[in-house]
Amino acid sequence: MRQVIITGPRQAEVVDVATPRPVENWALVRIEITPMCTEYKAWQEGGQHRFLGHEAVGEVVEVAQPCRVKPGDRVVVMPMYPCGVCDDCIAGDYIHCQHTVEPAAFTGQETGWATYAQYILKPDWLLAPIPDDMPYERAALALCALGPTLGAQERMAVDAFDTLLITGAGPVGLGGVVNGLFRGARVLVVEGHPWRAQRARELVAEAVFDPADPDVLSKIMTLTGGLGVDAAIDCAGVPAAQRLCIDATRRLGQVCFVGECSQDVTLQASRDMIRKGLSVHGSWHYNLALYPRILQVIRQSPVIGKLASHVFSMEQVQEAFAVCASHHCAKVLLRPWD
Repeated sequence: MRQVIITGPRQAEVVDVATPRPVENWALVRIEITPMCTEYKAWQEGGQHRFLGHEAVGEVVEVAQPCRVKPGDRVVVMPMYPCGVCDDCIAGDYIHCQHTVEPAAFTGQETGWATYAQYILKPDWLLAPIPDDMPYERAALALCALGPTLGAQERMAVDAFDTLLITGAGPVGLGGVVNGLFRGARVLVVEGHPWRAQRARELVAEAVFDPADPDVLSKIMTLTGGLGVDAAIDCAGVPAAQRLCIDATRRLGQVCFVGECSQDVTLQASRDMIRKGLSVHGSWHYNLALYPRILQVIRQSPVIGKLASHVFSMEQVQEAFAVCASHHCAKVLLRPWD
């Protein structure tokens, strides 16, 4: 099969590798769409990367034994390789599993767990069925495009009574706009990149602010009658955006951090938490039981078509990485077989 590897700074190749074989309840899936996420950062930095990606949709083509899926099933391939038996996995919160499986050790093979490839192996319980009338391009949005912010908004019970702030309008943040509007919330966005700010407006966010504006906090407060927003989600993954979420959220409001960040953010317990009554959450993905809800958003949102902006063949991965790195995009999709 064909698979993308990174060989150096801004250098990716598509190479031939062994096609994996199904093992026990790990089914072989032919990948039809690979949604691109943050892999462009590894492409920019360079180094040697053989196993890229964590999002895929496709068709089950082979199983090793009778299991929950069969050849011909169209599926969303959920990320990671959790154990499937711990309390978190059983509860549907597999993303927080502390006992993840090493694919190479389990399968005895050297390929089969990258999504920038034509095939992938995945445990049957992590293959969610795609409705017959839903195209792969739409089903691909059930992963990182909509998933992290759907999980966050479920956690905070965002609804039509809420004003929701989203900082960072990359693909995940734009998905947050789609999710928030679907729930009837009033959505405000903070985004500095002109292309993404414009896409947030096209998704019908009520207001889009530039984070470089020194008055951004006061403008948010003005729009909320001096109280602040009811809920805020940071998708930017930078301390300044996380801090803005804390400052712009009302008393007894809620903040959820979704954007990955390895830097510290300043938070004072008395000022920010105790006296303000603020609840702060972290959200990585969504519980498996919420999968029908994400399908409902995909089916019924009037702006869902604007969440993916580019489609490339896998052989065009260099161009695709460059578009992702430019930030002139929403969700970017790869076709491994074109």
